[in-house]
Amino acid sequence: MSIQPISSFAAGEWIAPGAGARAIASAITGEVIASAGNNALDVQAMLDHAREVGGPALRALTFHDRARMLKALGQHLNANKQALYDISFDTGATQSDHMIDIDGGVGTLFVFASKGRREMPDDHVYLDGELEQLGRTGAFMGQHICTPLHGVAVHINAFNFPVWGMLEKLAPTLLAGVPAIVKPATNSCYVTELAVKLMLDSGILPEGALQFVAGGLGDMLDRLGMQDVVSFTGSAETAGMLRSNKTILENSVRFVAEQDSLNASILGPDALPGTPEFDLFIKEVSREMTAKAGQKCTAIRRIIAPEPQVQAVIEALSARLAKTVIGDPRLEGTRMGALVSNQQKQDVLAKAAIIATEAERVFGDPENFEVVGADADKGAFLPPMLFHCADPDRAERVHDTEAFGPVSTIMGYRDLNHAVEIAKRGQGSLVASVITHDPAVARQVVLGAGAYHGRIYINDRDSMNEATGHGSPLPHLVHGGPGRAGGGEEMGGVRGVKHYMQRTAIQGSPDMLSAIGNRWVPGATEIAAPAHPFTRTFNELRIGETLHSAPRVVTLDDIEHFAAFTGDTFYAHMDDAAAKRNPFFPGRVAHGYLLLSFAAGLFVEPNEGPVLANTGLDNLRFMKPVSAGDSIKVRLTVKHKTPRNDDYGEVRWHVTLSNQDDEKVAEYELLTMNAF
Repeated sequence: MSIQPISSFAAGEWIAPGAGARAIASAITGEVIASAGNNALDVQAMLDHAREVGGPALRALTFHDRARMLKALGQHLNANKQALYDISFDTGATQSDHMIDIDGGVGTLFVFASKGRREMPDDHVYLDGELEQLGRTGAFMGQHICTPLHGVAVHINAFNFPVWGMLEKLAPTLLAGVPAIVKPATNSCYVTELAVKLMLDSGILPEGALQFVAGGLGDMLDRLGMQDVVSFTGSAETAGMLRSNKTILENSVRFVAEQDSLNASILGPDALPGTPEFDLFIKEVSREMTAKAGQKCTAIRRIIAPEPQVQAVIEALSARLAKTVIGDPRLEGTRMGALVSNQQKQDVLAKAAIIATEAERVFGDPENFEVVGADADKGAFLPPMLFHCADPDRAERVHDTEAFGPVSTIMGYRDLNHAVEIAKRGQGSLVASVITHDPAVARQVVLGAGAYHGRIYINDRDSMNEATGHGSPLPHLVHGGPGRAGGGEEMGGVRGVKHYMQRTAIQGSPDMLSAIGNRWVPGATEIAAPAHPFTRTFNELRIGETLHSAPRVVTLDDIEHFAAFTGDTFYAHMDDAAAKRNPFFPGRVAHGYLLLSFAAGLFVEPNEGPVLANTGLDNLRFMKPVSAGDSIKVRLTVKHKTPRNDDYGEVRWHVTLSNQDDEKVAEYELLTMNAF
């Protein structure tokens, strides 16, 4: 069998393995299939290339440009994923495992692309939160903004997800406008190399946006500065070593870690045998023990069940695990493949031996199990192993030892508070799950254990058909956890993007903040509209363009007609005496929605034009009641514009209703879709 050289992509060139190259064996056969590593990589040139070429190119793009780039990358990888499937089998992964890794990674690109277009501006500055009025009149304001860091993100990834592990970090990094240097674990770096080649060959990425290291980083971390980020996934021991790097500490380099995690799953006291929840619990635990051969940072390591149900769980789970076909992952009937390497197999056996000092193995014998289509002695195969800890309160090692493979330990709890305390003994994890049909149980667990977990997954008969599973981090939600889990946070939609940006507090006048954020701020200069704004296309409208309407008097007949027509006969509009007893009203007042309707009549241009649809309003506030005889007038200002596709974009209008004394009576933001 020929040995494949795994190259690094550094400063625009592919560099073959050299001195320091390491052999990589197939997880299925134990035979050497590849080599990776080069001690001669010019890491300073890589950092310079990222900072001086990739960074400026990415920052020149808007968030929407980068989002479109992510979508195109996802489409390209999706069209070529069969090649990634084919090469991934030698990691020990099955076809189902490939879908978690490869399809999951592509899906993450699509989610961040969508969120970038929908939740971020077509601009270079992200506004973080609302305006803060810092003075009495509003002439001095504050606004938090986020802008891209001017450094490089160094991504150090684990072996278990060579594609998803890269893309879940890369998507928010590129969307933020920061270039990345990707360093996967050597055991599976040949899969990552192919994914990187596919992305680079597509021509979608700007030069310098992505580089790749097969093997070690050399002294790259010693060369990082305050604008750089290190994002690490792996063991707590390695994370501690990297985190304590002198340069990282002295330069306050951002360090994100996702590391060891003794994740727990709690069977609710209501989930008795025979209920949908009990069956769901068994299915979830079994899946988490066997998917990726248990090599998931989110896998269930501790199974927490009511003491009376422990034996039933052992029996049901053992019966389900016994149906797991272990073997060559390329075979269609294989349910669980091999661990990534024989070294990893030995590590799992050593950790299982530690767990066995406090728990009895009740299922799975690593010395006696069947492997289909492969040699169990040469490949890195293990059976699922289930342990039972009879006394979780006195145990120590079952709560601090992670066997990163198909190993889990069941333990009983006396009451729900006891279950929560057992879960907390993991000292921080990525995820805990609760399988219950009782909302009170779910709330009690969340209140008791939420501070110890990055995510809490709750499932029952109502959500089971749509739920994604205990062990599935989603790009919409944060992935990370406190304590033993590393104290880091990844993904989470736009939250994850902001990890690669600097939050800055901007102070100044409304005109200054409007210019910086490209969003009109109340109090900023208004631009007189050259024609009615509703007759102007999306591209013609300018931020700050304003229409002032003529006034309209609100009469008692208007109020009574609106009440009769809509059926809204609330006493404040119909009963003067009752309204006067209300501390908010001077007597009968106009309906708030009547005022909104009159406002539309004051600013709408009725003829066909570029305004295609009114899609809603945000931040509506009624500020002062309007009585019969009062008048209202409208100020309509273009606040912000966001392209949505090639034909139209969203216009956000700031609308203010004032009375005859120029006092604000209502304020809101109107959303319309306008043709280009």
